[in-house]
Amino acid sequence: MEALAVKNKEISEWAESLFPLYTADSIHSIYSTSNYPRYTINERLCVMIAIVSGKGNLKVEDHMYALTEGSVIFLPANTPVVLMANSLHPLHVYKLIINTQERERSVHAGVMTRKSELTSSSVIHFFPYEPAIVSHMEELYIHRLPVNEIRHAQNQLVFHHVILQVLKGLEAKYTANEQPSLEHSITYLENHYSEKITRERLAEIAGVSQSHYSILFKQLTGFSPSEYLSRLRVNRAKELLISGSGTLREIALKVGYKDEFYLSRRFKQQTGAAPSGYNRGSLQRVAALLMPYTSHLLLLGLEPAAVISDSNEYLNATGFELRQKMMFIDANSSAEQVKSLLLESDIELIIAASLDLSSYGLDVGQLRAAAPIVEVPWMELGWKEHLRRIAQVIERDDRAEEWLAEFEIVEQESRSMVQQSPAANEIITILVIKPEALLVYGARNVGCVIYQSLGLQPPVRIKQEIEKFGDQFHSIPIELSELADYAGDRILVIEFPDVKGSTLHAETVFNSIYWRTLPAVQRNNVHLLDHSDWIPYNPVSIRLQLQRAVSLFTANQ
Repeated sequence: MEALAVKNKEISEWAESLFPLYTADSIHSIYSTSNYPRYTINERLCVMIAIVSGKGNLKVEDHMYALTEGSVIFLPANTPVVLMANSLHPLHVYKLIINTQERERSVHAGVMTRKSELTSSSVIHFFPYEPAIVSHMEELYIHRLPVNEIRHAQNQLVFHHVILQVLKGLEAKYTANEQPSLEHSITYLENHYSEKITRERLAEIAGVSQSHYSILFKQLTGFSPSEYLSRLRVNRAKELLISGSGTLREIALKVGYKDEFYLSRRFKQQTGAAPSGYNRGSLQRVAALLMPYTSHLLLLGLEPAAVISDSNEYLNATGFELRQKMMFIDANSSAEQVKSLLLESDIELIIAASLDLSSYGLDVGQLRAAAPIVEVPWMELGWKEHLRRIAQVIERDDRAEEWLAEFEIVEQESRSMVQQSPAANEIITILVIKPEALLVYGARNVGCVIYQSLGLQPPVRIKQEIEKFGDQFHSIPIELSELADYAGDRILVIEFPDVKGSTLHAETVFNSIYWRTLPAVQRNNVHLLDHSDWIPYNPVSIRLQLQRAVSLFTANQ
């Protein structure tokens, strides 16, 4: 039990994820006139073009953007474009080349640099009229060679203000509802993909002509209506194949195809393989909704390509070196924005906790257009079943059972050690103090380790709930006056800070007569635990909590 022999050494499964730093590589002033009407741009870094004056066009492959004074275009790296001036209105533009750099790794071990959603995207962003950005670009050009450090600092502020304005503009694009009728038609398509749907019907919902509808649809989604419908059906078929729901013919009928042969043809067009050859074991680009599922995937030898989370922390699983940069997607983003980022990352499968999809306002129908979704219930299953379910989905069952077998050995040895400590004969209470509530924990989180892995005794009422609900029993909210009804011989206390980082709300509990008169408090048999070490519920954390618990209960032996 070498891992459990380590004491007084802080081991954390959590590490920060930091965004890269934006830097201005260079800025240039460009004139396109009747003598030099064309100017080619193809930079290895991202480029921002601001139109100071004149008129013209910017050509990207077969697409043309009309440029006027105040227009701003953001180009991904390695995007060849041609600026073409209007013969009567010469173009004057500023070209800003933007780079990013990772922060020094010496901040502390385990830090991961997140991808910049702006510079890592392959999408061209066009803003028809942003005079403030153009003005800032002009200021940067005029002072591109600062004469003193004050001007240098001002340049940095101006540059980052430009980046901020662009990011805000992109956010507004994702959240704006400029085309509600078109979006309603897409929602209809996502909810009725298994039915017979015509472009005429979709155009009618959107209130536009059929030809115009196809143009608008592709501008908004990047796909034609038929391509989008095919993605929805094929990805739903993948979900049914994973769950083993019926024969190929039954699956074809469920997703809206007339027979298995038509499904096979569409499936092969989209994936390059027939449904019978759909190999989940070869999946490489998987996205996880909920940070704990990142742990499960890492333990199974598959690093997630994207993590949808509301935290900037990521799981640093000891022994699993990250081979690529995971993309972090803010779970509070709109469904359209999340879908767009998943599409850009070529995600092949999304693993999600059912209730959390809706709690974050994410729509299954929209995300299915990006990739098939396998829902792994969060509260309905314990962490071991989470691991087994995810392993089954990606066909790595053997890895899961091997890890669980190793964990069981450690678990038994840990229980044996703790059962020889005074805690073995005590009632252990896990009290969690949050700004908005007072909770007594049950069979999940730290309770899983204390009551299930180590076999220690919970308060009577908690024991009854565990026997009744098992892994699904999370906690009971109580009033301060009910403390004595749940307080055992030893109390483990976990404080959650408020949004400002304060734990003063816990003082209300500690200064109360209800707390001070508890026998465990009077005997000084109380342990304050760090919430970040004891709350996460995933394989990596549970094993580390087991180690911490052994140290906690055997410290004076």
